[in-house]
Amino acid sequence: MDALSLVLIVFVTLELSNVFVLYLTPGTRRGNAVGVFRAYEKSKGDPEVHALVTYLVNWVAGTKLIFIVLLIGIIITGNPATKVFTVIALIFSILTFFIRLYPAIKKMDEAGQIVPRGYSRSLGIMIAGFVIVFAVALVIYLTT
Repeated sequence: MDALSLVLIVFVTLELSNVFVLYLTPGTRRGNAVGVFRAYEKSKGDPEVHALVTYLVNWVAGTKLIFIVLLIGIIITGNPATKVFTVIALIFSILTFFIRLYPAIKKMDEAGQIVPRGYSRSLGIMIAGFVIVFAVALVIYLTT
């Protein structure tokens, strides 16, 4: 199995576990669910706001599921060029986290709106780790 297929399988597995967590136990603090946000519990006090939050959580999970199924198709049937461009696309799309999402979660973390404190840093390191692993796998694949 080539390096690209391997990292894609690992990524699909991690993302699939996140989808299950978001669908089944969105309020948990595990698996990058929304329980880390203090506002999630607060939203339960306002049914209208909580309905919106629940909708958005399920929307994110559903969107992730679409990409997971597409990645599975690419892993199974994609030719080498398709896998190379898939990994490049994942690198660029994951990097967008640092443009809008990371600044927002960092600000919430600094304001004490995230539990545990410092979660934004851990999440940032994890997301950067994905990018690094994809980049390393791409370099290994292209140079071997």
